[in-house]
Amino acid sequence: MNEKQLNLGLQYLEMEFGRDHVKTAIENVKKFKVEIPSWIFGDFGGGRFGDYTPPGCARDIKEKLDDAAYINQLTGAADQIATHVLWDFSEDGLTGAYEIAEKVKGEASDRGIKLGSINPTYFLKGSHRGSLSALEKETRSNYIEQTLLAAKIAQNLATGIVALWLPDGSNYPGQVELRKTIDSTRKSLSELANKIDKKVRVLIEYKVFEPGTYSTVLADWGSAYLLAKEFGPNAGVLVDMGHHHHTANIEQIVTRLISDGMYGGFHFNTRYAADDDHSVEPNPEMARIFYELLVGEVICNDNPEKDWAYMIDQCSGRENRMHAIIHSIDSLQLSLAKASLVNQDLLTKYQKEDEIILANRLFNDALLNADVRPIVVAARLEKDLPENPIAAYIESGYQRKIEEKRD
Repeated sequence: MNEKQLNLGLQYLEMEFGRDHVKTAIENVKKFKVEIPSWIFGDFGGGRFGDYTPPGCARDIKEKLDDAAYINQLTGAADQIATHVLWDFSEDGLTGAYEIAEKVKGEASDRGIKLGSINPTYFLKGSHRGSLSALEKETRSNYIEQTLLAAKIAQNLATGIVALWLPDGSNYPGQVELRKTIDSTRKSLSELANKIDKKVRVLIEYKVFEPGTYSTVLADWGSAYLLAKEFGPNAGVLVDMGHHHHTANIEQIVTRLISDGMYGGFHFNTRYAADDDHSVEPNPEMARIFYELLVGEVICNDNPEKDWAYMIDQCSGRENRMHAIIHSIDSLQLSLAKASLVNQDLLTKYQKEDEIILANRLFNDALLNADVRPIVVAARLEKDLPENPIAAYIESGYQRKIEEKRD
């Protein structure tokens, strides 16, 4: 986009939506930060795609940090990296080590980034009968200890957020006693609530299925909400875009959590397969979600403590992973820019007057029809960032360098 195209694009948007809305959109894009997952850079996930792993994948945590830091250098929006305890802070993949986490924090700091949310790794060998819901006390104890380690790392070395996803469930009716799995999970979380410092935020994630295709202990936002309420005021609900049935109205879930004062987090991805492997697409649903986050005042606040926690959770199967994560960040910025253009005063007027179609058209003018690329480019240029981070990545030669070094 040359200077003339940029200026004309901004002028057109100002004529349609007003200068103040365009200015707000630019500022929101400049403020927006999102965590990126360490696991997208490694070889995790290849086995689910015929053992194919995209070229240049990171071989260890240092190389993951290299890649994450370079993404932040190009986008200016991703200075935190989410980690998994047994993937990133373990020598044997079975036991986490605080000392390793300390070293990783130092390595991250050397690269200009920080440790973000800390994820206990529940889905490993020995958890086929459950993790925090397992009937075997030894299994539950192992995962409780790992979660306590994650909380210690989060509090002392990271941003103070622990994210929990339990792969607990069953494939057939009668396979497990449903009530017992729920009760066992509640007891495990109660033990954790008593031992984790209240300054640590604990986000509880849910998923409609996988690996339990008949039952899942945390199958919906309501299940996560109830357990978060029981856990205490430092707990919240983690909404993952992919973890819903295709007909779910995710923006309504977001709004209900906000309206009830429940702290939350969001894992961004695209749910083509009702899972979380795909990169974010700048589709109308994503723009509507950002609209609810904005009107709910849990994003882009001057005081970041009022914001929810925002992360990307995806794992590329066939696509270039560096391209994929940059594409996701770009898509999120576009969606946020669109949501920022909605004329709240006029929308409220139409709603009060019961002008249903007029309200819908006004909504769609911003969230569906607006070309907000000039807004995102302007925000990047004001931060001295490349206007097209994908093109900048390709031109940098970074991909060739990591392929030559790692493959």
